[in-house]
Amino acid sequence: MLTKNNIRLGIVALTMLSLAGCGTTAPSATQNVSTASEEAKPAPTLSDPTVGTGTEIPTPTPDTEGDQTPVTIGLTYIPNIQFSPFYVAQEKNLYPNTKVTLRHHGANETLFGALAANTEQVVIAGADEALVASEHGKDFVAIGPFYVKYPVVLITDANSKITSINDLKGKKVGIPGKYGENWYALTIALQAAGLNETDVEIKEIGYTQRAALVGKQVDAVVGFSNNDFVQLQASQLAVKQVPLFNGQVPLVGASIITTRNFLKTHPKALANVISGINQGIAEVKSDPAKAIEISQKYVPTLGDEIARQNAAKTLNATLPLFANDPTKSQFDPALFEKMGAALKQVGLLQPVVNPVEHMTNEFLK
Repeated sequence: MLTKNNIRLGIVALTMLSLAGCGTTAPSATQNVSTASEEAKPAPTLSDPTVGTGTEIPTPTPDTEGDQTPVTIGLTYIPNIQFSPFYVAQEKNLYPNTKVTLRHHGANETLFGALAANTEQVVIAGADEALVASEHGKDFVAIGPFYVKYPVVLITDANSKITSINDLKGKKVGIPGKYGENWYALTIALQAAGLNETDVEIKEIGYTQRAALVGKQVDAVVGFSNNDFVQLQASQLAVKQVPLFNGQVPLVGASIITTRNFLKTHPKALANVISGINQGIAEVKSDPAKAIEISQKYVPTLGDEIARQNAAKTLNATLPLFANDPTKSQFDPALFEKMGAALKQVGLLQPVVNPVEHMTNEFLK
């Protein structure tokens, strides 16, 4: 999903490339990633109620009638072009009748902490992460997709003989840590390929993917196609992507997540929010150049020409992850069932959790 999974490569061109996305985060992040540094810190995922200091971007109070309940949308960590649909929706006030604030997380908080504490009413995170977090006493619900394709892939040297997950036997694979979407995807992919941790040496390398690959510490790393892969290429490293799965990915990535309580008490506000997000995605897809222009107001590094060029590459890699028509995009309950089964099979989710209870298409009809 959408996280601060950035590889600090030490060049200005890359300081603006860090999301989160969606997703892969660690419980012990301590450094604010909204400033450039040489080493990226993992972003936490567990639903710890700790709430750190974030950056908020409010919209004007709407003057039309409707559910006036304020909604704060949590965007993980550093402002980034991957969040451009939110910036576009914010700039064009596409959230009808609802006052929306965008909030970039502080580095000392967990992915779902502010949502659990009701400091945020919505957060953008992997539906798989929300499902796993929900078994720890937090009742989260995915109410709409942000990405409709799962972005986690294997990244290896361009000349590597690794062409599929099956080729990992006897190899070393680097991951940020055993948490979040990178870990979920790798664990489930290995199991699906008939492999396990005795067949593959898994090394926790933090966010040092480039150094690990260049130094031959690993044969491949697990990362995001629209983030880590783009950054490695921008650092002049010859790399290629290899799919983790030979068929359908049994995981649901970056999604719009809320709490069940807020879902029950403020459905109209959430409907407005989802409508605005989907309109924002549609506008970004129709005019990426305009999206980058609008995002400059929200992403300070885009004042630099090289940063804008790299933002264009990141956005170009992100566009295929969105639905062709976001206004008609829905969750597939069968995929949520497969996700739950896959997570349970590798011991990442308790058997009692019903994955379909943690999703709804109520606002996507």
